[in-house]
Amino acid sequence: MKFLFVLLSVSMLATSCGGFKAKRVDANESDEKGLSITDNWMSADTTQAVADVVKQMKAHPGYNKMKAKFGTPKVFIAEVQNQTSEAYFPIGDLNDELLNELSLSGEFELVDNQAREKILKEITYQNDGMVDPATAKKIGKQTGADIMIFGNVYMKPEKRDGKTIKEYSVNIRMTDIEKATEVLRTRTKVFKYSEKSSLGW
Repeated sequence: MKFLFVLLSVSMLATSCGGFKAKRVDANESDEKGLSITDNWMSADTTQAVADVVKQMKAHPGYNKMKAKFGTPKVFIAEVQNQTSEAYFPIGDLNDELLNELSLSGEFELVDNQAREKILKEITYQNDGMVDPATAKKIGKQTGADIMIFGNVYMKPEKRDGKTIKEYSVNIRMTDIEKATEVLRTRTKVFKYSEKSSLGW
């Protein structure tokens, strides 16, 4: 019995001291391998959710009314908020992906909310007499947004006997700033299933 215990210990030590190996993989393979490690939100989930949100937007009746009213609407995107219990949910990546997709569509003029404070400081500096008045940019020339986009991500977990299903919900709404009326809202869901054996994952 003692010999068997020693043999098992040596075997485990040899396994733990094995070499480390890494390789570069594409997004699909990364997602598949990631599913064997974690049931948390991953890059592929962000891509899928944002693509579905933008698709729903373009199919929504309110979208066509907005386009008819504004042509190329000027859009201010408030950050989509992480309302899940996961502190490390990649909300920044989701916000960036949404901005990228709306920009690539060519159907919106994006108002850069993140740069506004820095732009204001620069314009103030230019108008404090430190810059040639002929080249100084004027205060009050910034473009006002027509539409504002808000959003939240929620996650509801259900667990039983080592099995977990996570239901992520990405909710986006678009509002006419002048009238404070809702233009549209969309929701897309991502489900993550995982099973934990008695010996671990």
